[in-house]
Amino acid sequence: MTDNVLDPERIVIGGTSTTKDEAIHEAASILEAAGAVTADYAGYMLERERLTSTYMGNFLAIPHGTNEGKDTILSSALSFVRYESPLDWDGNEVRFVVGIAGKDNGHLEILSKIAIIFSDEDQVQKLLDANNAAEAYAILAEVNEE
Repeated sequence: MTDNVLDPERIVIGGTSTTKDEAIHEAASILEAAGAVTADYAGYMLERERLTSTYMGNFLAIPHGTNEGKDTILSSALSFVRYESPLDWDGNEVRFVVGIAGKDNGHLEILSKIAIIFSDEDQVQKLLDANNAAEAYAILAEVNEE
């Protein structure tokens, strides 16, 4: 695993989920496959979602675990999944699900970087138009910068 919180291998263009809970599991499974979290992390992501919606606006949701699940995080990482058809996220349309695992409170800085990218409507449109993971990664790679 690299020191980057996001690698092209953790970007999926054309996610397969059709519900919010499925999308959370899809995002968590990418993080788990990357070795960033244990299999238990998805449950903590679902618990966070029950406490408060992780919908952020501009078609974006950023599911992440609760404080109680921090021991299931092995390293900071992101997963990125784009959906061709919008998911219903508590009445909001979501096309992007960014799963986040932040070791030692690293998620706050990562969340800030994601928020900056998604606050720019041109960047959001480029992510909607990206043909593959490499094109999406070119837009999202700044989350890796110190």
